[in-house]
Amino acid sequence: MNYKTFETKRLLLRPTNPQDADLIFRLLNTPKWLAYIGDRNVNSIEDAEAYITNKMTPQLERLGYGNYTVIRKEDGSKLGSCGIYDREGVEGVDIGFALLPEFEKKGYGLEAATRIKEAAFSEFGINNMQAYTSKKNISSQRLLEKLGLKQTGTTFLPNDEEELFVYSISNTKL
Repeated sequence: MNYKTFETKRLLLRPTNPQDADLIFRLLNTPKWLAYIGDRNVNSIEDAEAYITNKMTPQLERLGYGNYTVIRKEDGSKLGSCGIYDREGVEGVDIGFALLPEFEKKGYGLEAATRIKEAAFSEFGINNMQAYTSKKNISSQRLLEKLGLKQTGTTFLPNDEEELFVYSISNTKL
């Protein structure tokens, strides 16, 4: 099946696939990912391929959207990922993003997340979106606020002991 890709001024966002295993392995093992999102037990490139195949691809096939690899147009560098997630045990969908440390604080996260948020509302028919973030993850909270999401409460995700902030936004073009 042909899935949508998206562009911004500096970025290409395309569905993550097994050829992105090196990126996913590196990303899921960065100190921020481990501290704020959690250990996904992706300890090798092979584990990353399996994670993509078993965790990311099924949602893409089912809904037509999911996790996108963020690629810098200028040189083809894979910077991180951004996507819309339909989590098991959670009502609705949420937006998420993560960049490799060397690409943080350059506006790429906001640029990618803005485009994915627009696609959610205008192309995928999503009317409400959440985001979850660690209370300690100030940079994520700031990015969510720049995207227009407002903190609306706290929650615990299934099988997780950490209380997270919940941010929400609705499509204003309803």
